[in-house]
Amino acid sequence: MALRLFDTYTRSLREFKPLQLPEVRLYTCGPTVYDYAHIGNLRTYIFEDILRRVLEFNNYPVRHVMNITDVGHLTSDADTGEDKMEKGSRRTGMTAWQLAEFYAQAFKQDLQRLNIQEPTLWCKATDHIAEQIAFIQCIEANGYTYRTFDGIYFDTSRLPNYGYMARLNIEGLQAGARVEMGEKRNSTDFALWKFSSPGERRQMEWSSPWGVGFPGWHIECSTMSAEYLGTFFDIHCGGEDHIAVHHTNEIAQTEACHGTRLANFWMHGYFLQLDEQKMAKSTGGFLRLQTLLDRGYDPLAYRMFALSAHYRAKLNFTWESLDGAATALNRLRTAIYEWGSPGDGPAGQVDTGYAQRFLEQVNDDLNMPRAMALVWDLVKSDLAPAVKRATVLYFDRVLGLSLAEWKPVAEALPPEVLALVSQRQQARKEKRYKDADALRMQVSAAGFEIEDTPQGPRVHQRK
Repeated sequence: MALRLFDTYTRSLREFKPLQLPEVRLYTCGPTVYDYAHIGNLRTYIFEDILRRVLEFNNYPVRHVMNITDVGHLTSDADTGEDKMEKGSRRTGMTAWQLAEFYAQAFKQDLQRLNIQEPTLWCKATDHIAEQIAFIQCIEANGYTYRTFDGIYFDTSRLPNYGYMARLNIEGLQAGARVEMGEKRNSTDFALWKFSSPGERRQMEWSSPWGVGFPGWHIECSTMSAEYLGTFFDIHCGGEDHIAVHHTNEIAQTEACHGTRLANFWMHGYFLQLDEQKMAKSTGGFLRLQTLLDRGYDPLAYRMFALSAHYRAKLNFTWESLDGAATALNRLRTAIYEWGSPGDGPAGQVDTGYAQRFLEQVNDDLNMPRAMALVWDLVKSDLAPAVKRATVLYFDRVLGLSLAEWKPVAEALPPEVLALVSQRQQARKEKRYKDADALRMQVSAAGFEIEDTPQGPRVHQRK
């Protein structure tokens, strides 16, 4: 079945075909590293990881680029307020550079915990200032910029189709503008380069043809994606909040300089909600992955929870729903473990019927809820255990739940019980079954039960 993906730009499901083999070029908007990522942010990165895994499942090599925003992201999308990095520096007492490194490493640790594959290439905004200046100069040379007291701005009125992806009502926005316009010509105009204020002591600022300052938020992604993937590549991803402003402005910048909409497909993950409200750092009520770990949850239980909804559907977080995901994950892990490992006998073959049905679901715009329903159908099927194990592990190339690596936590046993279990194993090996039964009874008298499995005896305390 052909891979079909929903393209936000055209608002349609389209068959995906790489623009230029041998690889698919994928860009995903990364974190602004002024604070920890919350689990709503991480839901988007799980969706993007599933996308990459499905592309690879379809035998497409993927070149994946992700940025790190460490300068230029103001506290308001209207180009007002303070740079989030400078604000975070004041909050924590770290320098802006220390802050960026600290939260970038925390973000990468969260990805590792969730078994999200790292991109092929990380790129930081502060490492590409010269390239961003050159991009702005290209836009300027083509007549799309103007200067105000506080920066160089993009004139959105010069683009007849500005805001097409978000289906923006430009006239309505202009008439109802409530933001402080300053010297902006249009409410939708945005900063390409911001000047450092007179007397301001910024930690991150650079010389430019227009004066000392720093780049706007949007220019970094247009610049770095084009730098590493070309001016028209396969897929650009982000959260749904990027549609109306950040991604709209990325497209505008690229159209003004290169004449393309930057990416063939634009894909967006939808919000995680807490008590039916969007989870956001600005509200102060967000949950970190570490919060879940502190409550005793396996981080992959959160990944399992994320698989329960389509990436284009809002998902409401509750502790009860996370409990359900944790239970389901443990059930699946236990089944895989009890079906045995390839070393226990002939390796099972992947069931071709289930494999085809799974491919159909994931190729239908990453329909993970239906894919997971198929997993449970397989678990309950009458197929041989070795076949079921091989097939689910084949699916796990997309699920990313690390099912093959899981083992039950060994229960600490008294030395005397361990000795009895070892003696019983030796008796069974020598076919002294009466002795083995007697040793089992001694273990039982000590308050423990033995469960014989293909992987060997499991011993647990009798309840």
